[in-house]
Amino acid sequence: MRLNQGIFRIAVFTLLLASVLSFSSCFTMKYSTTGASIPLEAKTVSVQIFENLTRSQEAGLNQQITDKLKDFIQTNTQLLIINGTGDIDFEGAITGFGVTPTAIVSGDEAAQNRFTITLKVKFICEVKPEMDFESSFSRYEDYDANIDFETAKTSYIDDLLDLLIEDVFNKAFANW
Repeated sequence: MRLNQGIFRIAVFTLLLASVLSFSSCFTMKYSTTGASIPLEAKTVSVQIFENLTRSQEAGLNQQITDKLKDFIQTNTQLLIINGTGDIDFEGAITGFGVTPTAIVSGDEAAQNRFTITLKVKFICEVKPEMDFESSFSRYEDYDANIDFETAKTSYIDDLLDLLIEDVFNKAFANW
């Protein structure tokens, strides 16, 4: 009798498992490893070249930001990047780029400096206009005043842009 109960339980479990698997295959879901919430109707995305509105015309910075945002979107979504205007469109400008002292030792001598990059981004979602926004994003890196900024600048720019791009992406697609 015990053997029959064991076989019966296995048969019921197998039947339930098969039912759940076949039932779940009737539905489609959009999964994302980044937690992104992208409207299903959106198939394309465009990123306009960021304009540099700062006094410091850092060579190639606007193209670097544009490329990093495109790469991040391409890596983390299934949206097709197009020229022109997509279902989702990013426009932006570099509004801040500079170094300021943060810790004064004496007089005008700084012990620590802060390098800051600020972006203004306009996000337009044609398929879901309630997602549209226009926001500023700013990130900074504090560093010892004894460090030659020109030598470390490339590293600081890369680090800050990575953080800024992630912030922009999260605001656009992760309801951050």
